[in-house]
Amino acid sequence: MELVVLGSGTANPHPRRSSAAFWLETENGSLMLDFSASALHRLAQENLDWANLDAVWISHFHLDHCAGLAAYLFATKYSPETINRTKPLRIFGSRGIKRIVENFDKVNNYRLLKQPFPVEIIEVEQLEKFEILASLDATAQSTPHTYESHAIRITDATDFSLVYTSDTGFGKQIATFARDADMLIIESSFVRNKKTEIHLELAEAMYLISKSKARRAMLTHLYADWDKVDFANEVGSFGPRCEIIEAVDGLRLQLSGISEK
Repeated sequence: MELVVLGSGTANPHPRRSSAAFWLETENGSLMLDFSASALHRLAQENLDWANLDAVWISHFHLDHCAGLAAYLFATKYSPETINRTKPLRIFGSRGIKRIVENFDKVNNYRLLKQPFPVEIIEVEQLEKFEILASLDATAQSTPHTYESHAIRITDATDFSLVYTSDTGFGKQIATFARDADMLIIESSFVRNKKTEIHLELAEAMYLISKSKARRAMLTHLYADWDKVDFANEVGSFGPRCEIIEAVDGLRLQLSGISEK
């Protein structure tokens, strides 16, 4: 399994951080975790097999997490790379994802759901197990961000587990949901003195990481405040924890280690 960071930033434009998107490559297919508008071109920049993407998880409906899905469907509808594709694309999200995609489909009568291949849209219920890829099970947990926002926990056949919180405010249930995860991708929008309750600052993220007992963690959804500080020093000030990784666009994470392009 390989994780590629396509976007480690927020909705605010940043010269080095695109908006939220992660590519997960597994033995049984590929999965996008969120799909920002910038992600479509980031896929090409990272030489990923975008035309054969198998599944998409949309954590919530803020445009910096889902707007790229419309752009992707517009591309696949007409691209020579997808004209002979027959396998379905499966789009997962909480209740409301069907309405979002259907509304994308109606814009200017683009008919984005009329593709060379089937498009399946699956709405998931909180804490109900579902298969997101072959031999890759998932569950979702509501988060304190928007009414529809959910974290996702993905587990493969070897019991390796990855949790992606996406955007969230503070809630101890997140630590419970991520308990003993092998990899926890958690937002830490602000270093300190956060400006809103629906995001996390570093102290809150570190608390949740500690309580979850995750084996590794990655901090993402980083605002420009992070450019003014030393990441290692800020994280290190909280004392010994598991390995804490800074999400950086272009970072590739293997189960056995990290390499950066």
